[in-house]
Order: sequence, then C-alpha cells, then structure tokens
Amino acid sequence: MSEPLLTIADLHAFYGESHALHGMSLDIREGEVVTLLGRNGAGKTTTIKSIMGVMGRRTGSIRYRDQELIRLPSNAIARLGIAWCPEERGIFASLDVRENLMLPPPIKAGGMPVEEIFALFPNLRERLRSQGTKLSGGEQQMLAIARILRTGATLLLLDEPTEGLAPVIIQQIGRVIRTLKERGFTILLVEQNFRFAATVADRHYVVEHGRVIDMIENSELAQKTDRLQEYLGV
Repeated sequence: MSEPLLTIADLHAFYGESHALHGMSLDIREGEVVTLLGRNGAGKTTTIKSIMGVMGRRTGSIRYRDQELIRLPSNAIARLGIAWCPEERGIFASLDVRENLMLPPPIKAGGMPVEEIFALFPNLRERLRSQGTKLSGGEQQMLAIARILRTGATLLLLDEPTEGLAPVIIQQIGRVIRTLKERGFTILLVEQNFRFAATVADRHYVVEHGRVIDMIENSELAQKTDRLQEYLGV
C-alpha cells in the first residue's frame, strides 16, 4: 500500500482561546477521494483551514509529501499544490465569469487548460460574460471549483460543494469529482450529505468534537449506514 500523500497527526487548533480541534488524525493517499462527515460544528471546516494555514494557532503535525506544514504560511502551503474551495465560494460579484476564472495566479505547472475546464463545466462557457451576481448557486460552485483547477493544484480541499444545490446540479458536481479522481487528483471533501459522499468517495472519516471517531470504507457503507446515521443524527 502506498504511503499517504497527506498525514494529519494529533492536530489541535484554536480560534483565539476556543479549542476547536482536539487531536485530529487522518491520512489521505494520492488519488483518493476522502470525506469528512459530521454534524455542524464538529471541526470539519477547521481541519481544512488548518491544512491551509489560516488558523490562528495549531499544534501537532500536518505532513504533505514528507514536508511539515504546521509552521508554513498559507501562501507557501498553496504553492506546494494544495487548493481550498471554501463553502462560501468566494466569487467576486463585480467580475464576470472569465475574470473570476482567470483571477488566481498559477501556483505550479500543470494547471488545467481553460478548454478542458469548459468541457467539465459547459455551463460556464455559456455564461462567460455574466457577472458573479447573475450566477445561480450551482454555477457559482462550478466556477469556484474551476478556478482552482487552473492553478496547478493537485490536492483539492472542497468544503460543502453540494450545500443548497438542486439535485441535478449535485449530480453534475458528482460527475466532476469522479472525473477529477480518474485524472489523478486527490480530494478531501467536507460533506454532510453522506448519500452524495457515497457516490464519489473511497473512505469516510466521521468527525465529532474536533477529532476523528470512526473511519468507514465506502465498500462498508451499506452495512454501516445505521451507525453512520446515529453519528450524524439523521
């Protein structure tokens, strides 16, 4: 079995004096899609922010390709090929689709060409001159993912990409994630919709009170659905 691409060990993170992560530990292998499942406030987004170096204080270890990230600034972490697509998407309302898409600078060679991005997200080609304010929630999510594919990042951190979207758009996001996996991208996915997660992920970490309490292989999900529903309170 290959060595993990990303390893988090005994990670603690703080918002000021508030202790948010309590010994988070997980790993992701290259080419995997792994989800963080858990209720609101469990620590899923805080884990992603900790990986990206945008938390105030962190202790423990976050290793990416054998490099320790815990002391690195966020811009240095991004240049290693790690990109974050936040829950709020961060689309600039005053810019059109093309301007939003071209805004982030490449962080390393190998970014996805624009024509390939349009093949993944044909809606965006049709809306190139539309301002950010004119896009639907689904189109904004597509644009937010498309934008990080241009940068050359190969480890993608996707935070709640399906939240509030119509079922047909959720299916399209699922197809994109599966295509990216086929192309060799590694994806850490924060989700509350475990039924969606089951269609794209290899493994699922269940997060509660700032730490991992269980790991479920996707192949085991059918037998462990009751346990997962108990964890998630659904």
